[in-house]
Amino acid sequence: MRTGRSRNTAGDLHGYRRLLASPTLRWVFTLIILGCVAWLVDIEALLVRLSDLSAQWLILALLISIPQVILSAWRWQLTARHMGLSLPLRTAISEYYLSIFLNQMLPGGVTGDLGRAWRHGTRDAAHGAALRAVIIERASGQAALLLVALATLLIFTPLRHGLIERFEQANLMLGAGTQGQYALLAMALAIMLPGVWVYRHPPHWLHALRRDLRRGLWNRRLWLRQLVSSMAIVLSYMLVFICCARALGESMSTTTLMALTPPVLMAMAIPVSVAGWGIRESAAALVWILAGFPAQQGVAISMTYGAVILLSSLPGAVVLLLGRHVTPRHARG
Repeated sequence: MRTGRSRNTAGDLHGYRRLLASPTLRWVFTLIILGCVAWLVDIEALLVRLSDLSAQWLILALLISIPQVILSAWRWQLTARHMGLSLPLRTAISEYYLSIFLNQMLPGGVTGDLGRAWRHGTRDAAHGAALRAVIIERASGQAALLLVALATLLIFTPLRHGLIERFEQANLMLGAGTQGQYALLAMALAIMLPGVWVYRHPPHWLHALRRDLRRGLWNRRLWLRQLVSSMAIVLSYMLVFICCARALGESMSTTTLMALTPPVLMAMAIPVSVAGWGIRESAAALVWILAGFPAQQGVAISMTYGAVILLSSLPGAVVLLLGRHVTPRHARG
């Protein structure tokens, strides 16, 4: 009887994982979030903003995306080379465009990255190393974005004060005084303890990831190039976002826009929707409200940004039609 129950439980868990990974569920989730955003903002005012876009600013945003992709592909090549894999820059660029395009078209936002990792590792059975190269390359960018987000949060007073105010309200909801602090401490421990246990008892794949992190990211000859390239890529994303704001005719200062952009970009990394739609707009609405600005202003910029990213990914469709794929080889043993 116990064996039967175990099999049923395993089957239920497998079905639950398949449900969470379902493209249909992600599309539904995306539409629900967009519906919530539509309920939050003034739709008429939003449509008026989107109907009068400046073509010059949109073209500039698209032009900025070109060196952005090239630099991202170079960072991927740099990481892979220090892990012992060969990856020509031209191939890396075409694969990166294809990756961005598939991330825009398919639910989850990481399908394209998994695809380029798989194709990179097809030859010589190097799938594990190729996947870790992509993970490390993306992690480098997210770390740089986190640093920028923390820096702007410390510098930009309105957003910081808005977060502090919401944090205090959440603390009051959890319980006044010591009780609320104990609740927050329990939540922190619940998050940290599993991570500590995994670090003390790492599985085999984590050993390999830590080794490749030292080779491809934390190498003393490499970390500065990784940091500078990742910072430059983050800056290019922020400039595209600012161009979208200018295309809408927003007069908000550039420094203010640069302070509000990183949290919105970080929200896009959450792989629960299609190309970040819904999550990005929700984050923009929340960030703008916290900073004391109209929610529809942030949502309009975010939607324009999403459209620009989609347009900038279209060279990936050409790569897909041409059927090009990576044929890697080990550079050294």
